[in-house]
Amino acid sequence: MKLHDLQPAEGSKRKRIRYGRGIASGHGRYAGRGIKGQGARRGKTKGAYFEGGQLPLVRRLPFKRGFTNVFRIEYQEAKIAQLEALPDGSVVTPAVLAERRFIRDAAQPVVVLGNGDLTKKLTVRAHRVTKSAQEKITQAGGTVEIIPLRLKGARATVRKLRKQDLAKLYSEE
Repeated sequence: MKLHDLQPAEGSKRKRIRYGRGIASGHGRYAGRGIKGQGARRGKTKGAYFEGGQLPLVRRLPFKRGFTNVFRIEYQEAKIAQLEALPDGSVVTPAVLAERRFIRDAAQPVVVLGNGDLTKKLTVRAHRVTKSAQEKITQAGGTVEIIPLRLKGARATVRKLRKQDLAKLYSEE
């Protein structure tokens, strides 16, 4: 076989369609675009995202974008480094943390994070404690007590309770 013997496979090469070259071409007058409408206009179309004004699929499905998980529980964060400022042997509760301004509101759930070092023996009472924080507290000779969440899931976030109601709920421990 030589270079002059090479030729494309049968049917793989087609003559390009010449649009707008008279009625006899079969693609004259409107050049295959029809009369008026978005498809007949010059320039780009609206793009893959646009669905003619209908709410696009991307915005209709929660896992794509714009999804708010109603079961999410927002915790207030307190760090181990902050607990170091408390006196040795004290009991750390959300009320104590709020009093010291480590958290904003004693009625909301609290999580203790393992940032920093702890040398004092403390009894920590919180709604959630990370593994690293728990290890640091126990290594220092302290104990960890988990406060059970009174409100769980959607009730904790969607059905917001007034501060008085929340305080009453948590004072019944």
